[in-house]
Amino acid sequence: MQKTELAKQLSANLALRLPSEVWRTRFAPAPTGFLHLGHVVNAIHVWGIARAFGGHVVLRIEDHDRQRCRADFEDALLHDLDWLGFAPDVGATAEFRAGNSEFRQSDNGVRFETALIALDERQLLYPCICSRKNIEQQARPSTSGELRYPGTCATRHVNPATTTARRVRLETIAQSFDDLRLGPQLQTPSEQCGDFVLRDRLGHFTYQFAVSVDDYEQKIDVIIRGEDLLESTGRQLQLARLMGRTQSPLFLHHDLLRRADGLKLSKSLGDTGIGELRARGMAVEQVIGQAAFESGLIQESVPITQQELPNLFRV
Repeated sequence: MQKTELAKQLSANLALRLPSEVWRTRFAPAPTGFLHLGHVVNAIHVWGIARAFGGHVVLRIEDHDRQRCRADFEDALLHDLDWLGFAPDVGATAEFRAGNSEFRQSDNGVRFETALIALDERQLLYPCICSRKNIEQQARPSTSGELRYPGTCATRHVNPATTTARRVRLETIAQSFDDLRLGPQLQTPSEQCGDFVLRDRLGHFTYQFAVSVDDYEQKIDVIIRGEDLLESTGRQLQLARLMGRTQSPLFLHHDLLRRADGLKLSKSLGDTGIGELRARGMAVEQVIGQAAFESGLIQESVPITQQELPNLFRV
């Protein structure tokens, strides 16, 4: 198992920057489809880095999107994790199968509602009645290419009883952080996305809000996730500070697996799931090795055992 030069550089960065005491990270899939090889790449980084540097892994089910999440997808992802051998230190798969869990978002609406009320009492939120079509007609693209909310309802004095949607008021301040893989980053959320939604018009808590609350409440010290979420980091840091978090987590955004057309692997696009690979007769070690190879960690696709994962990230 020969590591690539990029993997060796990442290992050196981790050895210098990760906490010397015990710390927490998380693996947080959304049950909106079946796990695929891209999820294995994330799991390799999460468990491999945690096992190499004294971290504990929390399993969290991010099912805040009640329209797209399904119980059968959750059952399948728990089965896939068990088969792959990715066992969390906190939030065992058996706990999720047994019923309610503090690590399943849909079981913890009170936690999110409490955090929302606390922000609202400090006048940091406002109700919004804008539809996406309204925003598209009024907004200008941001420097990051996102649709930036122009603040239409910030001064409208919308009756809170007319909508469940709430946006957070953002100051125009830059958020800096040093990504463990990509280096120093500087983002200004008010210019990227504007005041963003914490609870939508259907009463659902949004990803940006739910993940920020959970990472704070569950004491996540190191967040390891795909590079597609890099642009979310500044706004989540700003929101966490508004909620009272004084010690920011460290971040590592790893590269994504992509299809031949350049798009990232996606559950919604029907990319090959772990269950299909298992049905084809692939062994666990082959799946992990293939994911490590395609993500640029090793020079050729060779079987990798769970016990070998920490070696991918040690100097």
